[in-house]
Amino acid sequence: MSDIRGLAIVVDDAARQARAIPQLTASNKLSLEDAYEIQRSSIGLRVDRGEKRVGIKMGFTSRAKMVQMGVHDMIWGRLTDAMIVEDGGPISMRSYVHPRVEPEIAFLLRAPLSGAVTPLQALAAVEAVAAAMEIIDSRYENFKFSHVDVVADNSSSSGFVTGPWHKPELDFSNLGLVMSANGRPIQIGTTAAILGHPLRSLVAAARFAAQAGEPLQAGWIVMAGGATAAEPLAAGSWVETEMQSLGRVAFSMEK
Repeated sequence: MSDIRGLAIVVDDAARQARAIPQLTASNKLSLEDAYEIQRSSIGLRVDRGEKRVGIKMGFTSRAKMVQMGVHDMIWGRLTDAMIVEDGGPISMRSYVHPRVEPEIAFLLRAPLSGAVTPLQALAAVEAVAAAMEIIDSRYENFKFSHVDVVADNSSSSGFVTGPWHKPELDFSNLGLVMSANGRPIQIGTTAAILGHPLRSLVAAARFAAQAGEPLQAGWIVMAGGATAAEPLAAGSWVETEMQSLGRVAFSMEK
């Protein structure tokens, strides 16, 4: 049996020190279930240091990404308050190994949500929606990893920033968006790229959370997954996403 806690410490240290590590699967035989236990344990170390859980993020929410990775379902990771980036605020390259960014839509929950729910039930639990971006960072050397490695590394989630919150009555199923760096468009897409409708990602989040024994809580944020491919980040960049009906969200990348 693999040393789950020992591997969790390895992953946690890599994230805290912004240090690349070999793939865990290069020297350990790990199942997907093992990977989620490593993730759970590594986030537990953060909580022990005083961080607080504030939600979850979804990954592999595009069919193309699933095919690329040879998987048949989404993945998810845990969010803490230390991962929050202020809208318009700075982050530092020194905090990351291979930082990338992707535009997303975020849900703020007003009620708990767990288990097998319908899209209508999921929507009823939503307080607000916002344009958002997730900073993802694989801690693995040479940006090489397997599906299992990604999950163990908190599904690459490192930070997130949300824009102004809006009531969820607006139709957010197919909102156009442009992500730019220093005013130059780097990705153009639509929220429909998130499983055809971002609400399906929230439904899946409720399922995953229940399976983990960690129901989604009121006040939590659910990041629905990338609406476009992720873009590498470079120091000196002002990164901004403008989303139809939801406005703008931005941050700066410093040295």
